[in-house]
Amino acid sequence: METILERRGDGIALVRINRPEARNALNPAVREQLAAHFHDLAAGEEVRCAVIAGSDKVFAAGADIKAMAEASPSEMMRRPDVWVAIRAFPKPLIAAVNGWALGGGCELALHADIIVAGESARFGQPEIKVGIMPGAGGTQRLTRAIGKYKAMKILLTGEPVTAREAEALGFVTEVVPDAEVLDRALALAKSIAALPPVAARKIKEVVLHGADMPLEAALLLERQAFQLMFDTADQKEGMAAFIEKRAPQFRGR
Repeated sequence: METILERRGDGIALVRINRPEARNALNPAVREQLAAHFHDLAAGEEVRCAVIAGSDKVFAAGADIKAMAEASPSEMMRRPDVWVAIRAFPKPLIAAVNGWALGGGCELALHADIIVAGESARFGQPEIKVGIMPGAGGTQRLTRAIGKYKAMKILLTGEPVTAREAEALGFVTEVVPDAEVLDRALALAKSIAALPPVAARKIKEVVLHGADMPLEAALLLERQAFQLMFDTADQKEGMAAFIEKRAPQFRGR
């Protein structure tokens, strides 16, 4: 398998890309396997937070150019949109990025809700250098994350940015030593998985959907979701635990 799924307990799943000989390039098999993993993880209640990672040397060095160099437009159109399973993944998703995250690899990281990067990580959209453009959200997610003018420089030059630059631009959450990336991502996942999963999913839903709405409509969406939380057992448990000065026991109900 070119990807590996580990269900680690404590409500956490780890999905790893495993093509070291190709710098984890995202060929069709990898994309299809990722889609299958995230489809399965979305369905069950056991997993409350997922982490996506590559190796300790490279996250994903873009698409597999050899697999698309001679493709026709109609062939590209017939390829299934395997990104939809990740795009629609309803639970919190953390990207643990070591080394290169280029092209499709950068776009994959941008699907995450939190990005933890190593000091030596590099992010970029170099598609323009091979005569194409980003096609899995790079022009849209990056622009929404950092604004038009900073995004245009990355997209039009194809030049990568460092982890620290990405953090300053606003699309990397944390930068940690390379050896600590996966541990830090898993620690964040564990802390999120211990919290009420219904609330976590609603927060993600409202943030993502509200970003494309007028402010008044987004505020209404938020208010309605907030009110619905009072129909959950976890809300009753969380507030009772706070009042009684004890640790809450959230059960996802």
